[in-house]
Amino acid sequence: MTPLAPHRPARRCRRAVPAASLVLVLALAACSGAPREEAEAPSPSTTTSFAAGSAPSSAPSATGTADALPAAPHELSLPTLMREEMVGGPLQRVRETAAEGPYQRFEVTYDSSGTTVSGVLLVPEGPGPFPAVVLAHGYIEPSAYVTGQGMRREQDRLARAGYVVLHTDYRGHAASSPAGDLDRESRLGYTRDVVNAVRSLERETVVDADRTAVVGRSMGGAVAYNVLVTQPGLVDAAVVFAPVSSDFVDNYERWAVPERADVVERLTAGVGTPEENPAFYAGLSARTYADRISEPVLIHHGTADDTCPLVWSQETQAAFTAAGVDSTLLTYPGEGHAFGPQFEVSMERTIAFLGEHLTGG
Repeated sequence: MTPLAPHRPARRCRRAVPAASLVLVLALAACSGAPREEAEAPSPSTTTSFAAGSAPSSAPSATGTADALPAAPHELSLPTLMREEMVGGPLQRVRETAAEGPYQRFEVTYDSSGTTVSGVLLVPEGPGPFPAVVLAHGYIEPSAYVTGQGMRREQDRLARAGYVVLHTDYRGHAASSPAGDLDRESRLGYTRDVVNAVRSLERETVVDADRTAVVGRSMGGAVAYNVLVTQPGLVDAAVVFAPVSSDFVDNYERWAVPERADVVERLTAGVGTPEENPAFYAGLSARTYADRISEPVLIHHGTADDTCPLVWSQETQAAFTAAGVDSTLLTYPGEGHAFGPQFEVSMERTIAFLGEHLTGG
């Protein structure tokens, strides 16, 4: 078992970012060989209750500094997370499991703001310290989910590239403690779990705490966006694959309205519709607070994605550009949601991007 070091707070400052971001459209030839990932359509589990409450009628204002926090339009909002101190607990190795490459693989648990969360930890061979990546997976029905599921390809490729990898299961999944309805529907609980995962990794002596990143897929892309706006400076870079929208209402209308009428009824009874209470829904949208992002962001999206339309990432990219975020959108002609033929190309670019930005300091 790797010894644990005392908690080391992040020692990063906001980087200067260019006024405009680069959008690259890559005409990539399809190739074979990458196994297809299971579909991760981000429709969350049905909720059973919503807290009623009122919120200001005006949309919350964003702020570009970590010290001057925006007002919280509701207790259930991203500004609420901005005010929370999340330190993570030591990683507890439950058991070592078979590894697919030159690294060790462990099932682990850690404390996430009072909730036990499970996951898998991959540690490359060698003395370290290594850069580290937290993986935020896409939606998989929690009742069928098994630990470490959803991003096995990314786990292997990143560990082989010399990264310590912590794949969080999220609360309510695998061996984690149960999740509350609001945590699931809003993704705020999952955001806490990823922030705490980074903090837990920083405790590991085999990890270079000044070289960390978050990588999210599908629903996990929105979780990654949430991490960036609530905890600027926590990591050094972020990568997302086929993300859901950075506007909460897009996702709400895509999945909740047509598929979970009971959830919509309870939510609107408590806080109103998006038209009646735009402040509440804006408070759950990372896009609202895009100018708080201080890290470079790489977005991968296929043009044939029929789960999360490409236009969502194009709109996110436009919002990030307007906010001065160092963001790059790579589009993959003909690629679907799970990334099959062009997965390896996307990972090569991801590893190059992380290698460029995880330089310490």
